[in-house]
Amino acid sequence: MAIEPFEKRIENLGKLRDQASQGGGAKRIEAQHAKGKLTARERINLLLDGGSFEELDCFVTHRTTEFGLDEQRYLGDAVVTGYGKIDGRLAYVYSQDFTVIGGTLSLVASEKICKVMDLAAKNGAPCIGLLDSGGARIQEGVDSLKAYGEIFTRNTLYSGVVPQISIVMGPTAGGAVYSPAITDFILMVEGVGQMYITGPDVIKTVCGEEVSHEDLGGAMVHARRSGNCHFVADSEQEVLQMVRRLMSFLPQNNMEETPRVDTGDDPDRSDEELLSIMPVDPSKVYDMKEIITRMVDNGDFMEVHQHFALNLIVGFARLGGQAVGIVAQQPSYMAGAIDINASDKGARFVRFCDCFNIPLITLVDVPGYMPGTDQEFGGIIRHGAKFLYAYAEASVPKISVIIRKAYGGAYVVMSSKSLRGDINYAWPSAEIAVMGPDGAVNIIFRSEIAKSENPEEARRKLIEEYRSKFANPYVAASRGYIDDVIDPRETRRKLIKALDMLKNKVDTLPAKKHGNIPL
Repeated sequence: MAIEPFEKRIENLGKLRDQASQGGGAKRIEAQHAKGKLTARERINLLLDGGSFEELDCFVTHRTTEFGLDEQRYLGDAVVTGYGKIDGRLAYVYSQDFTVIGGTLSLVASEKICKVMDLAAKNGAPCIGLLDSGGARIQEGVDSLKAYGEIFTRNTLYSGVVPQISIVMGPTAGGAVYSPAITDFILMVEGVGQMYITGPDVIKTVCGEEVSHEDLGGAMVHARRSGNCHFVADSEQEVLQMVRRLMSFLPQNNMEETPRVDTGDDPDRSDEELLSIMPVDPSKVYDMKEIITRMVDNGDFMEVHQHFALNLIVGFARLGGQAVGIVAQQPSYMAGAIDINASDKGARFVRFCDCFNIPLITLVDVPGYMPGTDQEFGGIIRHGAKFLYAYAEASVPKISVIIRKAYGGAYVVMSSKSLRGDINYAWPSAEIAVMGPDGAVNIIFRSEIAKSENPEEARRKLIEEYRSKFANPYVAASRGYIDDVIDPRETRRKLIKALDMLKNKVDTLPAKKHGNIPL
């Protein structure tokens, strides 16, 4: 038997690689482009540094012969996997290929995904999933369900070990939504990405409700209403650039410190405008984002969950070149009160930062927890406790600044000294009390007001007395609950100095398997 020349084998290798790169073939690639969608490999090339992608398992094929699948074999099956670099740092990636059997998950596709997830955990680098799939491969039956379980297990085991990012760039239905739900951040492309447990047809059959795919599981639905989506982009190109920007704030794994960058912004810079942003009248609103952007490096703030629970702001920035997580009330929405959604949003973000050694900066202007039967019956006690639990558990450097109001349990939860806050500052405008002056006077002096000849005048004077005593930070400062009352113009310098002082902080938790957060 003639032995095939080595050159012929190399030629054959090239042909097979070309075949694998075509996914489901030219017609299906054209159909993908006609929908305004990129292919799996095009997406990877935009996400990673040019020329850095190294593909794995491009010759893998499924092993199923039932229901005509023996005639539908594609090299690499329905997912492209491998590794490359983002701004010169290692990252692992898998990109579902909708041109191959609708991007459905087969057993071998799961094995490919699990392989890169395992490599990411072993080598301490982020794992990024680009999702565009019809869900489980029905023709494979229980094998496909088992395949999802393997991915979910790794999502869970590697949570808090390496950053896990999910980019929804097409349909993600049924059990497929649980993998992104476990990961750290979900990004979606508006008009293209969709997530739902059951699709519109099933909902119509079972519930009698008619709803479109976009209204049921589109990007803005999950960004505004469910809170499942952290970032929304208008295009695939934009969402991939968002991921690159997000990764610049994150360490590679839970053993690394956050990246430091020379931003060129003077750490000693003061800002006169901080004296005029907040109104003198404590009942007036202002935009907390103006304060944030003025104090961080070059005004660069990457907000997370921008469209969800608008009464709380969370996101990433840099101070003196160091990446930090910022949590702040937004007085211009619901007066910055903490409700169920804000509690979940804040707790999730605080826990992420704690997982990956990202210091927390907390800016406080909170009148309390949101009152009302909807909140009480919806479980504000349980949800609010999540936020408190997250702050108390966090062992990263925690610095807070009370800008204005800090009342009741909401004061306690916002990185207070009693929740192991490291440095607690206050502006001279800070008001720290069990509750606001009006409510406090109504409770404490109810009888006295009722007996007075002029109840309204008596009430007004008592409110002024209460405000003069508690509408300042000095009572708390006299007890050491506030470390310093600072000039607002010096906030940036104070924060950077405190971060530098806390850079070698070590804090521990009691030995245990894990806590039982009030989920």
